[in-house]
Amino acid sequence: GGGDHFGNFLAAVRSRKSSDLNADILEGHLSSALCHLGNVSYRLGSEVTAGEVEKQLDGDDEALGTFERMAGHLSENNVELDKARLRLGTRLAIDGKREVITGSQAGKANPLLTRNYRKPFVVPSEKNV
Repeated sequence: GGGDHFGNFLAAVRSRKSSDLNADILEGHLSSALCHLGNVSYRLGSEVTAGEVEKQLDGDDEALGTFERMAGHLSENNVELDKARLRLGTRLAIDGKREVITGSQAGKANPLLTRNYRKPFVVPSEKNV
């Protein structure tokens, strides 16, 4: 918790000692992957009303509870949700071991997990490893 995580990472890269890291590098990878997955979901999502969000989240108590807390906060700050268009991200099925998106969104979502890198900074893919 706290501190300059980016600076700590750079210092560890410079020293070439993983022991200089404040946390295991896997923790950083998982934390940033969660942010990237949220971005992919958002980009593939659609604009909906608050009522449509509640309808689509019906049956998912955790997601619905999160939305209701957010809606309450916005309402307390004079945001009229009945007049707003919200962006609801698409649900993603994820294979955590392979770190890919599976299911109906795989074709659209997986390309968003990477980009074209310039040589020599190319990230190997499963095809050429």
